[in-house]
Amino acid sequence: MVDWISLAVPFAYLGILIGSLATFSSLYRARKASKSASLAPWFPPHLQRNIYLSLLHLDQPSPTSEKPITVPDSILKAALLRRATEDIHRIISVRSAKQALSTLLARGSVGDELWQRFLRAEKEMEEELKDVVQEANALAPNWGATIFQSANEMATNAVIRKRVEEMQAQAKVDREWWDRKRETTRTEFMKELDIDDEKVAEKGVDKGTGSSTPASVLRPLNAGGEKGSDEDTVLVESGGPTTPGGTVGKASAKKRKGKK
Repeated sequence: MVDWISLAVPFAYLGILIGSLATFSSLYRARKASKSASLAPWFPPHLQRNIYLSLLHLDQPSPTSEKPITVPDSILKAALLRRATEDIHRIISVRSAKQALSTLLARGSVGDELWQRFLRAEKEMEEELKDVVQEANALAPNWGATIFQSANEMATNAVIRKRVEEMQAQAKVDREWWDRKRETTRTEFMKELDIDDEKVAEKGVDKGTGSSTPASVLRPLNAGGEKGSDEDTVLVESGGPTTPGGTVGKASAKKRKGKK
């Protein structure tokens, strides 16, 4: 005869074990989901997406108005393109931060909470991209395949324009600084030139006062005390070579005797 009680005990044990594991798993998942929902978002609110959804829902009739407001497709396309451009910026931010964040997590520098926030943001971006592609295909056939290419060009153009504006603003500041620097350097240089001119003038005055007379004119007087003629005048340079025996003096004496 089969002992059903001894057979029921193992099955009861397995049932209790499986039930407890299922209960623990469901509670753990619910707790994890609630904890993930309570985490702060990685990105700020998506303003471009909110604008697009607001424009899209204007077509629906409201109880306060009799007929709905019709939004042109061009405005909806422009709003969706702006939404895709913002998604491009966020995708670049996620891809650039993933490698660094994973390295910090492996080293234990950041907590698991930050990593969970990042994973949730990455998942939200994947869903956002799918939603944008679906909306683009709804507005125009096969537009979803090229919308992000156009959005990437717009994002690159915006970055270049911002960089050019920063460079122009910096160039204006640098130009003002250079003008001030040039004026200061010019003033200092002119002061140095004035000082050098004064020193040169002072040296010239000192040399002029200490120099001897370069030449003297001797005008011999005759016996009557009158000045001699032009022929009797003899020029003698000071410091010049003197002839031996006083040749100049003898010639002058002979000339005077001949005149008498």
